[in-house]
Formats: sequence, C-alpha cells, structure tokens
Amino acid sequence: MNLEYFIAKRLITAKHYKSSISAPIIKIAISAIAIGMIMMIVSVATGIGLQQKIREKVSAFNGHIIISNYDNNQSEVTLVPLSKKQNFYPKFNSVPEVTHIQAIASKAGIIRTETAFEGIILKGVGTDYQWDNIKDYVISGRLPDFSKGINQEVVISQFLANRLNLKVGDSFNTFFIKEDQNQLPNSRRFKITGIFNSGFQEFDATYIIGDIRHIQRMNKWKPDQIGAFEVFVNDFNNIEAIGEKVYEQTTSTQDTRTIVEKYSYIFEWLKLFDFNIIIILAVMIIVATINMVVALLVLILERTQMIGILKALGASNWSVRKIFLYNALYLIIRGLFWGNLIGISLLLIQQYFGIITLNPENYYVNKAPVYLNWAYVVLLNLLTITVCFLVLLIPSYIITKISPVKAIRFD
Repeated sequence: MNLEYFIAKRLITAKHYKSSISAPIIKIAISAIAIGMIMMIVSVATGIGLQQKIREKVSAFNGHIIISNYDNNQSEVTLVPLSKKQNFYPKFNSVPEVTHIQAIASKAGIIRTETAFEGIILKGVGTDYQWDNIKDYVISGRLPDFSKGINQEVVISQFLANRLNLKVGDSFNTFFIKEDQNQLPNSRRFKITGIFNSGFQEFDATYIIGDIRHIQRMNKWKPDQIGAFEVFVNDFNNIEAIGEKVYEQTTSTQDTRTIVEKYSYIFEWLKLFDFNIIIILAVMIIVATINMVVALLVLILERTQMIGILKALGASNWSVRKIFLYNALYLIIRGLFWGNLIGISLLLIQQYFGIITLNPENYYVNKAPVYLNWAYVVLLNLLTITVCFLVLLIPSYIITKISPVKAIRFD
C-alpha cells in the first residue's frame, strides 16, 4: 500500500476537512484552476478556429497560389493573357503537394439596374473550376453549369444582390469598357442562379462568378488563353515552401504569389492570434499556480501537528511532502474536471448553435468559429498539471523546516 496516498485520501474524504479553515481557500483554488482551463480551452479553440476559417475562406475564392504573367499589373483585372498550354496544366505532376489547378480570368465592369449601379469584377471560370470550395457559402439558388455551351449564368454575392435589389432568377445588364475607350462598351446580360455570402468583404463587394468564355470573347482571346492559374495545395502550413517549388516550375515570364503574400495584411493580423493565445495561457497558468501555492501553504499550516507526529514516528521529509502533493494534485484534477466540462460544453454550444456572432467587416466571419481538437485539450491539461506540480514542489519544501517537537506543541 502507498502510505502517503492512503493518508492523503483520508484527509480529502474526512468530514471535518470540508468545514475546516482551509475549505474556502481550497474552493477558490479549485475555481481558479477551472476558470483558467475554461479560458485556455476557449482561447485556443476559437483562436485557431478563426485562423483556419479565414484561411479556408480566402483560399476558397482565390486558391492557395496564383500563377500569372510577370508584369507591373497591380490590379485584379487581367490585361495580358496567359496560355493554357503549360507543362503544369491540367495536372501539376512536378509538385506532388499540388492537389488541383484551375484557369480563371477577370474583367472589370458595371452592373446597371433600373434603380442602382455597382462596379464589379467578373471572375470567369471554366469546366475545371472546383465549385466544392465555395458551395458551402451559397445561401440560395444553385451553382452555374458551364459544362456545355457558353451561357449567362452567374453567382453573385448577397452584398451586391442587396445593394442592387436582385434575387435568384433575376437578370441584369453589365457593361465592360473596351481597351479602346473611343468604342462603345461590351454589354452582357447575366442571369443569377445562386447567391453566396463568404463574409470576405473584399470579395463580396466586388466579384461575381461567371463563364470565362465571355471574357475571352470580349478581349478577343483565343480559347486557350486565360488570365491566371489558381493552385491548391494539401498543406497550408507549408505553403511558402510549396510556393517556391511551384515558382521553380514556371517560366521566366510567369510570376507566382501565395495568398499569404497577396493578402499579407490579413495573415499578419492572424499571426497576432498566436501571440494572444500564448499570453492567455501564460496568465491563466500563473493565476492557477499562485492559487494552488496559497492553498498548499494553508494546508501545511493547518496540519502542522500531524506533520510533527509523522516525523516523530519516523516519516521522512519527502514522504510527508508527498502527502500534501497528492492532496494538491487531487485539487488540480478536480478543478481541471470542471474546467474541461464547462469549457468543452461552451465550445460545443457555439459550434452547433453559433450563439456568439461577429462583424464580418472586421473578422471576415459571421460567427465565432470553433476548432475542437482533443489533442489540444489533452496537452493543455498535461501542461497545467505539470507546471502546477513542479511549482508546488517549492512551497512543499517548508515541511523540511518543521521540527517535530515544536510541531507537536503547535497550537
């Protein structure tokens, strides 16, 4: 039998233990552990969840890597075409991390209705476009079908639909300015088959998605000429290294940019979440540890006579210290139990019901996303137990300074 564990268990289960002087302090320590764990679980799950959701959203509408002509064009509009006859298209076999590549083109225009007008960019896509990436953002209607002949079907954002007072099934005129400004603009009449809401304001306020063949005809391009390639990879965390591999496989007249480079202001902002998470973890662990140190000191002070008796009976300093460390470990585990129960419950409620909403203009999402990974939960628990236990070794050292004679006479 483990004598130290047996004594610690008897102390914990004793009836007078719950009404002792240390009882309120112990409850505070348990509450501090629980609150700290709740804060850590929620901060990690929501922080990582927000990062992943924004990454998914940006890449769904832009790809992970964009291959275009190497020129000084800084706009979103395609000026010089790129041939589809490339070694890496339609399969990018030279870079195994690439999962898909698709051809796109873009052209600026103006939507004109009876009551309003909006400047937009038509993003032209073809049969190779991976609609699965954006279908989760379609809130009404359906996705266009470009597998047959050229058609007028487009998907438009809810933002533009509301501003133009349009709905699924409506048609509208769009005017595209020609390079020769002395000529009349090209006119196209599109029909809305679906409305999407990405929450990504830069895209929602500007883009509509339609058939790339409209842009090819208006620009007088050949059927194999497009504006750029969007490349998708299997590991976003390694996107910079994969981007370098993709760049090496392109010609000297082609340029590659990752979405991290294209939307650097977004991803620099996302990096701040990592720093915030670390700060929250550190503060919560420090607060929980301080409360446990105070609780352990009170327990030692309350059991001074017992310590003296055990020492008088021949117990070593380490043996007595283990009794109180077992006691403290019980309090830590009890606090972690309630912290995990409440924290995970809150995350599940948010994940399935989306109670906490966010302003998409500031956070690019409509509700606070949750990334619930059990590995992170286990690691947070192990981190808390390890740090608290190691720190508690220091106050437990005070037991070695207690004299049996003085302790037995202690009142």
